[in-house]
Formats: sequence, structure tokens, C-alpha cells
Amino acid sequence: MKRKSIILMIAAVLISATSCDKNFEDINDDPYAILEVTPDLLLPTVIRGSVNQMVNEGWSIGNIVAQHTAKIQFVNEDRYIWGDRTGVWNTLYGNLRDVYNLYALSEAASFNNYKGVALVMKSWIFSVLTDTYGDVPYSEAIRGKTDDIHQPAYDPQEQIYAGILADLNTANELLGSTDEAINGDILFGGDIMAWRKLANSLQLRYLMRISGKRDVSADMSRILGDPAQYPVFQSNGDNATLEYLAEAPNQFPLHTARVGSFDEFRLSKNLGDRLLDFEDPRITVFARPTAASAGTANPEYVGVPNGLSDVDALGYNGGVQNVSRIGALFYEDAITSRGRNVAKGYIMGYPELQFILAEAAQKGIIGGDAETYYKQGVAAAFEYVDTEMPADYLSRPGVAFQPANALQLIGTQKWIALFFTGLEAWFDWRRTNYPEIEAGPSNQNNDRVPVRFTYPLSEQSHNSANREAAVARQGADDINTKVWWDN
Repeated sequence: MKRKSIILMIAAVLISATSCDKNFEDINDDPYAILEVTPDLLLPTVIRGSVNQMVNEGWSIGNIVAQHTAKIQFVNEDRYIWGDRTGVWNTLYGNLRDVYNLYALSEAASFNNYKGVALVMKSWIFSVLTDTYGDVPYSEAIRGKTDDIHQPAYDPQEQIYAGILADLNTANELLGSTDEAINGDILFGGDIMAWRKLANSLQLRYLMRISGKRDVSADMSRILGDPAQYPVFQSNGDNATLEYLAEAPNQFPLHTARVGSFDEFRLSKNLGDRLLDFEDPRITVFARPTAASAGTANPEYVGVPNGLSDVDALGYNGGVQNVSRIGALFYEDAITSRGRNVAKGYIMGYPELQFILAEAAQKGIIGGDAETYYKQGVAAAFEYVDTEMPADYLSRPGVAFQPANALQLIGTQKWIALFFTGLEAWFDWRRTNYPEIEAGPSNQNNDRVPVRFTYPLSEQSHNSANREAAVARQGADDINTKVWWDN
């Protein structure tokens, strides 16, 4: 009897299992699941992920090394004790996987507009990677799944730049050649002409970046000489800047930072003194009056020297009440109407382009009047941060255009305009050496300002042979080895 009961139980279980299996797929089918990834689903992640990383990188190190800000606590970054900085590498290569998928999906669907957008984002992301580290995986990057390449070779920067410029040129040709709408575009709202302007403006940036290594006059003149074929930024309305929202989770990344963490960073004396010398009202955007002087008839703006020791930085000018915090528009007021117009994620802007053209004209690389480009750049830079430029600003000492020191003037105003733009101000300073930036008194880098990040330590174990080949070609893997265009 017992055996019969056991047999009956087993039979019941088998019948039940068969019955369940019969409808298993129907029961477990999620009607809301995304079964097919399309370009419009990938694009917001590509834009937001890469731009947010540069906002965070600008805050943590870019503003510091460019001496827009200085630290008063936990001052390792300001003393060039950088260690293993992997955020740019890990995040941007992660974003590139989505970029490559975006391109592949678009190619399969014959969506040339999406392909063009993918190439623009690919070019910008790779430019940040190579300008940060030097030689990096490029031609074999992101090919693990498609070609089983899990240890990609590092390409020389010269070859990476050739690829970037070729891709941007191709992007300009692709954009507008098909009629699909660009959905998921949180940067330009699907404006194809805006993407073309970005592609060509970026070409001008990168041509200027490598202008010390080869003659770029023909390429720059080709772009500028045919605006119908090669449209570029014409105003701040064309800026490639990600505008954040007032509501979470799409607020300016620093808006939710802890007060203590935000207040570790203060106005740099280098930037503050220059703005005070010029009586430049942008200081009220970049910084706040000292706590001791706020609300008085004579509010004071005081910057902190970069590269001080922990004790000296915290006690500078009598302590934290007597040095300027960073402007509220980059923190608690970032969700206000004006804050959203000032605190943005930066890829490239019209003011930067005007300064590029001013420098190129001054050097004779292109035609045109350097002074005109310079003045347009300065005016646009004020507009970019929603600040009225004083009527006499362009005639003031230290600002008024003078051919004898034009490159210094252009470089200094461009540096001011590149406040809080990720690593761009640092990249450009390394090329121009304007304005003067010196290592602080307690720096730990033998009085040298760093010119690159070291490769992630993980590469020593995951891709050691290719990393070693890059080091042998480029130079020692330290923060003082210049990249190809900087030599």
C-alpha cells in the first residue's frame, strides 16, 4: 500500500510538471520587457553617461589642475598626488560599447543620421581618452564580442587623431543624408544641423590641437571656406552643452553633493586675482564673497593658492570664513532657471570656437581678423554664463587686444571661458601654456604641473604586453610624460 501511494504521488508530480511546462513561456512572458534595442534607447545613455563623467572629472581634478579652483581639505589632488585615476578610462570605454552598438544598429537599419551622431560621440570620447592618457586602445577597442579581441593594442596618438578627424568628416557627410528622425537626443533635441555644426567645430578644435605637429591650414580653410558644406557654430544657441533639469534624477551632478564635500573646493587665487585685476563680473558667477564679508557694503572675493599643505590651505587668510566658496549656481542654485543656464555639461561651445579662430588667424593658419574673433569670443563667454559684459571691458588693461601679446590674451580669456568644462581647460593649457600655471609650494611632483594621467593599474594585469609597448613608444608611464601633440 505504501509503495502504491508513492507511485501515485510521483505520477501526480509528473503530470503537474508537464502541465506547468505546457504554459511556461506564456506565464513567464513579461509584456513590458524591451525585447529589441533601438538607437533611440541607446542615445540618451551615451550622451548622459559621457557628459556626466566629464562634469565629475572637471570638479574632482580638471578645475584643480587648471587652477580655476583650489582645495582647502584633502589636498592630494592639488599637490599632484593623483594615484590611480580610472574614472575617465572605465566610464568612457564603457560608454563606447553603447556607441559601437548604436552605430551597428543604425547601419543595419540604414539610419545615416544615427550613424553620424554615433561617429561624433565616438570622436569626442576618444579625444578625451587620448588627451588624458596619450596612446590608448583605438582600432582594436570594443572588439571583444565581435572579433574576440580582449587585449587590444594601444594606437599611437597621431593615428588616433587621424581616425577622429576622418570620422568627424564622415559624420558631417552622413548627417542629413537619410530622413529618419533622431529620437532620444537629449543634447540637441533631434536637430540634425546642430550635430553637423558640432562635427565641424570639433574638427577645428582637433586641428588646432595638433597644429604644432603638422600643417593644418588647408584643412581649417576647407571647413571655414564652405559654410554650406561645413556648417560650424554661429552663436551660443549652437552650443553642445547638456542642460540639466530641476527634477531628480536629471539634475546637475553636483547639486546633491554633501556640503562638506562641495566646500573642500574654493576659488583659486590664480583665477580670482585675474578676474579682480580685470574687474570682471564673472567672478560673481564662479565664486561667492567670503563668508566674513557677505552681506556687507564691501563683499570680498579671495582665492586660495593651489598646492598648499593641508594645514596651510585650511588656515589661509585666517581660515575658511575668509576665502571664497564656489558659486551657488554650481551647487544649491543649479536647479534654478539661471543655474540651469549656467551649470551645464560641456562638449564644446561657440566661445571656444571663436578663440580657436582668433589663435589660428593670429598665427596665419587661416585668414580673417584675429582681433574680431577674439572680441566675439569674449562677448560670447560672458553670454555663456548669463552675465552682462561691461561696456568698456574690451578696452581694459590686460584685456584690450594687442598684436604683440595677442596669443597670451587669447589664451587667458579662453582659459577663463573654459571654467568647469571637464578637462578641456587643462588640455588646452598644455598646448598653449597660457596663462601661467605653476605648481604650488607643497606640490609632490618636483615643481611640475602634470600633463597626463597614468594608465590604470588594471591594465598591468589585463593587458600588460600592449601597455608596455605603448610605454616603450610614448615614454615613462607617469604624469610628466607629454603626449604626442604636446611634444
